[in-house]
Amino acid sequence: MEPAIEIRRLVEIMPASGRMMTKIVNKPEQATVINSPFPLPWNQQRLIYINFDLWRRLSQPQRDLLLLRTVSWLLRIKWLKPDIYQGVAIAGLIGATIELVQQDAVGVLVAGGLSVIAINRIWRNNRSTQLEIAADEAAIQIAQRRNYIEAEAAEYLLSAIESVAKLEKRPSLTFVELIRCQNLRAIAGLSAVSVPESLQ
Repeated sequence: MEPAIEIRRLVEIMPASGRMMTKIVNKPEQATVINSPFPLPWNQQRLIYINFDLWRRLSQPQRDLLLLRTVSWLLRIKWLKPDIYQGVAIAGLIGATIELVQQDAVGVLVAGGLSVIAINRIWRNNRSTQLEIAADEAAIQIAQRRNYIEAEAAEYLLSAIESVAKLEKRPSLTFVELIRCQNLRAIAGLSAVSVPESLQ
């Protein structure tokens, strides 16, 4: 497999927003098949690293779904979106600044504490199981626009997750991967048991 040709093919199947925000990089030295560092607010471009020596061992539908899932995950991580936690974080930072100017140590601690709590909540939301499941479901929706059937796309992504663990020589799937697999089995019609809402 020629990495440059495969990268062009993968860029073609990405949604337009993915093409603008992400970049695929060949990284043969990494132990993982596909990896993308958690994007921080100041990172404009989100990188996707692929070890093409391992990547070529997956079937094309598995590769397609794995890439679409990674792109969907990256696009779902939003640091600047209007919600209560963003508001509290900004208000806390402004309050801490005002209290600092007024040299009120207690005020700085209270306002700063509010900001830290809100930023921690934003961080946790961006790394939640719900986000992982939502990224899988978004990838399946994009795949349907690329001529995949929903159940078929879920099966390909499910088999890709399991194949990647084997290629990376991991003894087992992670807890989050197991939850994702159960959700994908339900979407594919392979299981009547869906993921409980408390875990979504």
